[in-house]
Amino acid sequence: MLRHILGVVDLNRRASRFAALGDASRLKIVDALALGDHSPGDLADLTGCDSNLLAHHLRILEESGLVRRVKSQGDGRRRYVQLMPGAVESLLPPVAGTSRRRALFVCTRNSARSQLAAAIWKSVGAGDAESAGTHPADRVHPGAVAAAGRLGLTLDGIAPKHLDEVDVDADVVITVCDEAREEIEPPATWIHWSIPDPVRSGRASVFDATARELARRVQMLRGIEEITW
Repeated sequence: MLRHILGVVDLNRRASRFAALGDASRLKIVDALALGDHSPGDLADLTGCDSNLLAHHLRILEESGLVRRVKSQGDGRRRYVQLMPGAVESLLPPVAGTSRRRALFVCTRNSARSQLAAAIWKSVGAGDAESAGTHPADRVHPGAVAAAGRLGLTLDGIAPKHLDEVDVDADVVITVCDEAREEIEPPATWIHWSIPDPVRSGRASVFDATARELARRVQMLRGIEEITW
């Protein structure tokens, strides 16, 4: 059973986070990051800030524990900004509503992250879900199959698909792989989650951590208070 429990933040830290969100540009950044991860360039376009002012805003958000920067697994020169896990769940507005929605998850090989994300999405009653890859593997990775099994989910009998084989007009399309996002350069309506590839490690603990992070993202996006299996 996987159970996500929201962390308790002390009063002083909560106060610093509210103070950080008191600026309209920083609040706009956090609202955008509630849906998915963005590059600093994306955030500069969103806020209209020049590079120096954007750096100032990101520094304040980082110091308050609201965001972090992660290195792209695709182009190592790129960085993505993402919300810290558990940082602002109690402050976020509902970002996708509670109605069932059809989702598509995209990664490069369609062998682990996107498969796990689709299985989790369907398991919590969020709606139907598919997954696909830009360069699909021959099979779903055994580590992903095993991680799904430990959550009581199944990936048995599922084969990776190419992106051309699925309907990209889903209600929600989410890339869960930096390489896929950077290759596709998707429309602004797509969401991006910068999730490291567990296949590179191959360790069961890493696959489990990936599944937990995907569950947390689904929980936040769908406004689900708690995920249990």
